[in-house]
Amino acid sequence: MPPVTSGVPAPLPRGVRWTKSSHSNPNGNCVELAQLPEGIIAVRNSRRPAGPALLWARAEMAVFVRAVRDGEFDGRAG
Repeated sequence: MPPVTSGVPAPLPRGVRWTKSSHSNPNGNCVELAQLPEGIIAVRNSRRPAGPALLWARAEMAVFVRAVRDGEFDGRAG
């Protein structure tokens, strides 16, 4: 698999609190979120805490979560 080149280094900015998903599994396959200033949400893979982290505006995250809940991505993995 090629290296991921999008996003920002996850340790930046400093002082944010990363929260792990309650749906995380014991093997460390986890999604973590952090609330950044100005309503930005950072998302990272907990197995790669150095990054990258994807940044979403709060409104963008709400649309994404709604689409997941509505099943818009069901059966589209691959």
